[in-house]
Amino acid sequence: MRMWKPKFDKEKEGLIPVVTICSKTGVVLMVASMNREAYEETIRTGKVVYYSRSRKELWYKGKGSGHEQEVVEIRTNCNEDSLQISVQQHRAACHDGYYSCYYRLVTDDGLKVVEERIFDPNQQAKGEN
Repeated sequence: MRMWKPKFDKEKEGLIPVVTICSKTGVVLMVASMNREAYEETIRTGKVVYYSRSRKELWYKGKGSGHEQEVVEIRTNCNEDSLQISVQQHRAACHDGYYSCYYRLVTDDGLKVVEERIFDPNQQAKGEN
């Protein structure tokens, strides 16, 4: 049986957008990208691996910090050119110390933090999340 492969965008470095959600609550944790190698590593390990566009390398989410994301389910959209990955999130998804990267509310007065911080990012080494 041949494994299904997403449609990686050839015009954008062969990447596909990924929306990562909490399997228990449906809350959007983060949005990132994968290349073919990151997708295959995710399938192989059962833990989410992204592609860091800024560092131009695979990003093993939570490898150093323990903030790993265990895959529960992977879905694709109707065009098969984006992914939604449902995960069991360990600790926090956001490098700012919040469970979700979407911890701020847009208001008439600007941004308002509406979630509780789980850890202090100044106490954690950079690049470990």
